[in-house]
Amino acid sequence: MDTKAFKRSLNSSENYHRKGFGHDAEVADTMQSEYQSNLIQEIREQAYTLKRGDVTIRLAQAFGFCWGVERAVAMAYETRQHFPTERIWITNEIIHNPSVNQRLREMNVLFTPVVAGQKDFSEVAKGDVVILPAFGASVQEMQLLNDRGCTIVDTTCPWVSKVWNTVEKHKKGDYTSIIHGKYNHEETVATSSFAGKYLIVLNLAEAQYVADYILNGGDREEFLTKFKKATSAGFDPDRDLVQIGIANQTTMLKGETEQIGKLFEHTMLKKYPPNELNQHFLSFNTICDATQERQDAMFDLVKEKLDMMIVIGGYNSSNTTHLQEIAIDYKIPSYHIDSVERILSRDRIEHKPLHKDLEIAEHWLPEGEIVVGITSGASTPDKVVADIIERIFELKAAVPA
Repeated sequence: MDTKAFKRSLNSSENYHRKGFGHDAEVADTMQSEYQSNLIQEIREQAYTLKRGDVTIRLAQAFGFCWGVERAVAMAYETRQHFPTERIWITNEIIHNPSVNQRLREMNVLFTPVVAGQKDFSEVAKGDVVILPAFGASVQEMQLLNDRGCTIVDTTCPWVSKVWNTVEKHKKGDYTSIIHGKYNHEETVATSSFAGKYLIVLNLAEAQYVADYILNGGDREEFLTKFKKATSAGFDPDRDLVQIGIANQTTMLKGETEQIGKLFEHTMLKKYPPNELNQHFLSFNTICDATQERQDAMFDLVKEKLDMMIVIGGYNSSNTTHLQEIAIDYKIPSYHIDSVERILSRDRIEHKPLHKDLEIAEHWLPEGEIVVGITSGASTPDKVVADIIERIFELKAAVPA
């Protein structure tokens, strides 16, 4: 499929919208009242530090809603205002935050059901309005909705669109896109749909496996089994790893994406003469600024003396999970929670350890003076962060039973 031609056709359609509908001021007021926080503003103004009683809060200097997320949510709000009576669907969560998605449900926005692991568009009809979320939708989904005569409101983050442009450049030059990401994450599913040949690697270890195969060959069937859910149809490692280009899911760890890019560049330099590198390897910077800023701020925060770290964000939020990884790497006790309701009491907190299911930790809040580091993923409103900080203050101020 010529994805570039399809996008050009879609952009010229009267039923396709990439901008808001002129309700900016009203929506901005609504979002400020629902998602902003005076407490968070106060902490920002005090060099990201606030002390009350025995608790010192240290807030990361970049956290929470990024521009792309805020834009997507605002566009969803505008869509509801602009189409007050039409049936409105969203192809996935608008962002990975439970409170924001619940708010859209309250506004009578319908979420596309998932049946047997696949999105079911059977109820979506001509004339319905369909919102594409911040991390995009696959080209096949866009084509289906366009063919069905739906009005499409595309809130895809421009950073994600930049990655799509990159894999299209790979495809034009007959390069295989090696995508650093999670093969089943919505953003990577969308990105791979714009690619030609592709291979998705989760981490540096998988990238090293691929690099070793490029240099030394190996067991083709083992390779295909290992990446059976992470390759384009008909992928052949013996044929499709001669020319490669690097891309990424925008929410992956910046440092690991850079390491993977360097690994494959060095691999191709070993495999082919240096003057032929550009014939075998392409790399464009597709690391999202917002993701990078939040990770850099987290690295600064964990170097301070902290008694614990609270990482706030949706449990399916990739960028939030990577913030938690940083705390773990620095051996700081950390709790990944998605809302204040997870703080059950002074002694119990329901949280999600890395790569595990939810569990309850006992005696999580130490006695005496404590310094608590706080950060949140790019899909987390300030108000959610503020509620959690206030709850910690409240519990520490209370006299233990």
